[in-house]
Amino acid sequence: MKMSRLYDSIEPNVIDEKMLQKAVEEQGPQEELGQLAKREGIDYKDVLELQLDFRNILKIDNLWQFVNLTKLQLDNNIIEKIESLDSLVHLVWLDLSFNNIEVIEGLESLVKLQDLSLYNNRISKIENLDTLQELQVFSIGNNNITALENVVYLRKFKNLRTLNLTGNPLCENEQYSMFIAAHLPDLVYLDFRLVDENTREVAEMKYQYAIDELKQGEAQVLAKLEEEQAKEKELEYHKLLDLIQNTSSLEIAESKLVKYNEDISQLSDTLMTLEMQMVDQLEEIIKDFERNIADQVSTFIENVQGMMVQCRDLENHHHEKLLEIAINTLEKIVKSEFDEDMPDDVRLLFVDKDTIVNAVNASHDIHLLKIDNREDDIITKANSWSSSVIDEVHKKEISRNRNRVREINQYIDHLQEELDNMESLEQME
Repeated sequence: MKMSRLYDSIEPNVIDEKMLQKAVEEQGPQEELGQLAKREGIDYKDVLELQLDFRNILKIDNLWQFVNLTKLQLDNNIIEKIESLDSLVHLVWLDLSFNNIEVIEGLESLVKLQDLSLYNNRISKIENLDTLQELQVFSIGNNNITALENVVYLRKFKNLRTLNLTGNPLCENEQYSMFIAAHLPDLVYLDFRLVDENTREVAEMKYQYAIDELKQGEAQVLAKLEEEQAKEKELEYHKLLDLIQNTSSLEIAESKLVKYNEDISQLSDTLMTLEMQMVDQLEEIIKDFERNIADQVSTFIENVQGMMVQCRDLENHHHEKLLEIAINTLEKIVKSEFDEDMPDDVRLLFVDKDTIVNAVNASHDIHLLKIDNREDDIITKANSWSSSVIDEVHKKEISRNRNRVREINQYIDHLQEELDNMESLEQME
């Protein structure tokens, strides 16, 4: 059993109005806003982030008013059950670490959740997360998960990139890292470490047959689900059609059609608005990415320039020594004191001082030119790489936006066409 916070002499608390009011006042973005909330009160619908850690909370309750909350901290309490979170449908980040939770439950409504921490609890099974399809970061280390096979459940989360399982009994299995890498091929970070490509390739080979069989099963389940959804959609269509056809009053049927038209128009507006919000958010993220890339390239170029300065210094030192040796050799040859054999083409350089100095200087100039050219080449390639990466990011975002707008328009057109068909049938009746 994992060590979690125990009651001991701690007085358990519940989330009441007094605690919530105090938390909102303390966590105002600025001191003035906190004071304003204290004086005049604040609409909980305006609160986007709420911090309720280290408050000895035993039971989650009274959070239904925070309908627009995106970030919630409930870590380091004594919570035993995940509950009363159904109204927090905009939640993106949830921290329930360091509590006494035994079962994953009560998260079905949090369909926008991207980051979930259940670190250091008493959980023995990963389950009941099916609706969290946006999940990207999942921390469930220091719990009681023993079966490697339980991790296969996480394959359904196609956006999951970071997973922490460290501190669970399953980590002691010698096949742990290979098993995870093979069964979660899109995972980037496992237990705070990058999953390297070599490990991934070896894991894929090791578990190839098991993964192929798993994929076949998943494909069958998906096909069955799609078939059931198609049947359900067709059934709803016929029910709606029967409703329109069997309506005793023509006016009621017409009002229904008008209402459906309005619903389709509203749906179109909502989807387009959400896409515009996504575009704005991604634009800010891309700007941050561009700044980070620019900083990295700038630092790299500075390091390269520093190394090239050292190369020039070494070349200058080499030139000075070579010139000194050449002149000394010339003097020995003139005085017939040079006893070693010398190739004919080299001896031609030692005709007089001007000839040997010019040859050494020419060599020095060539070396400096090569250093300059190498420096220019590295800097040019670094800048070119930076530009190409940023251009590719922009192209992908433009393509994503166009595809999403096209999907929305096609879906709306499809709904409108179905409604028009119903209206035509109603008129024929």
